[in-house]
Amino acid sequence: MGLGNFGEIATFIAAVNAGSFSEAAQQLGVTRSGVGKSIARLEERLNVRLINRTPRSLSLTDDGADFFRRCVQLMDDLENAELAMAARSGAPHGRLKLSLPLALGHAYVLPVIDRFLAQWPSVSVDVGFTDRCVDLIDEGVDVALRIGAQLQDSDLISRTVAQQRMVLCAAPSYLDQHPAPATIADLAQHRCLVGLGNGKPRPWVFYEDEAEVEFMADSRLATNSMEALRLSALDGAGIGNLPSYLVEADLRAGALQVLLADYKRPRIPVRVLYPTRQHLSPKVRLFIDALIDAWGDVPPWERAPLA
Repeated sequence: MGLGNFGEIATFIAAVNAGSFSEAAQQLGVTRSGVGKSIARLEERLNVRLINRTPRSLSLTDDGADFFRRCVQLMDDLENAELAMAARSGAPHGRLKLSLPLALGHAYVLPVIDRFLAQWPSVSVDVGFTDRCVDLIDEGVDVALRIGAQLQDSDLISRTVAQQRMVLCAAPSYLDQHPAPATIADLAQHRCLVGLGNGKPRPWVFYEDEAEVEFMADSRLATNSMEALRLSALDGAGIGNLPSYLVEADLRAGALQVLLADYKRPRIPVRVLYPTRQHLSPKVRLFIDALIDAWGDVPPWERAPLA
């Protein structure tokens, strides 16, 4: 097969993925008729009809579906070969797309990104700060950082890089007006600042005599922003259940005080996720290595004792 035929195969794959010749033409930067002629030449050479065409849509024939699967595998193999050769050179280049949690990303990942860019001038980074669980493959994300339980997604590789915990805390100004709770049940008598997950209040989880206990706070303020809850807690608006990475400086400064310290709290994993590939590109591999090296065995928010 001549090398020029790879262009026709790429056009065929683009047309199938796009669902129309017009959309494929726009993505490839060619005309609609150019897409049609390329696929017609491919069909003529193979002596099979690959696509059933209608004015509004296209569909694969049985031969076309089988050929499409083989072509996708071929392109994947070529990409993996390219990534393997790039990895051997060890020099990262190109654009790296990241998805990071808002507060954790700002405080503890952005400094790693700045050093990474200074070290590798041929790399550019696009960062999306969001607490939403993005679809890495659909949104073209190379690396994401997520906090919480393992996601059952066979298309992703997950690696735990740190642990964090939730801290029950309040400002001295609030505690001056309200006696500190001595038990979990006492929280029902307090103003509680509640975090939302997927639009629903998140329960506060404790361990009492090794048994897991959930407290569902009744709150006048609920939000999906941990930073907003932190600011409200600092203002003396109530008791917050906040991530350790977010409040460690406030606790050390005495701006917030830990409550119910005798109750154990669950450790929550912080994970790096990236799409499954046989060979990682240098920019992805080296960024993950840079993050792990920077954080070390003890994450930066735990390197000084909490107040």
